[in-house]
Amino acid sequence: MARIVQKIQINGRELNALFDTGSLRSYICKEFEPPNTRKVPSIHVSIGGRTLNLDRRCDVSAMINGLEFDLSAYIIDELGEIEEGCIDALIGALCMEEWWIKLDPKSRTLDLSNLRRREFTEY
Repeated sequence: MARIVQKIQINGRELNALFDTGSLRSYICKEFEPPNTRKVPSIHVSIGGRTLNLDRRCDVSAMINGLEFDLSAYIIDELGEIEEGCIDALIGALCMEEWWIKLDPKSRTLDLSNLRRREFTEY
């Protein structure tokens, strides 16, 4: 399956985000850690061949192609590199399901049509 990496913006900074349906949770590298990070009960995960205990999480608003979505992410020291470059964030299945973000592995793109439909105008 093709890896889908897209640029997202968090707190005015641009990150390379890997959209991964094989990961339940989302992660952000500590370099991009927002000030609202909080201590949570530790989780035990295996990422990139390493086993880690993570106990810091944040809630952030992110933008992709001008569309806003929220995500809850664990803070991790680093996510590593793949062919597309350094990965700053990993967007997991729970976030993609919540915002109806779908992967199109054939074209190596994201289907954001359902996220677009969630846009509305407040009066």
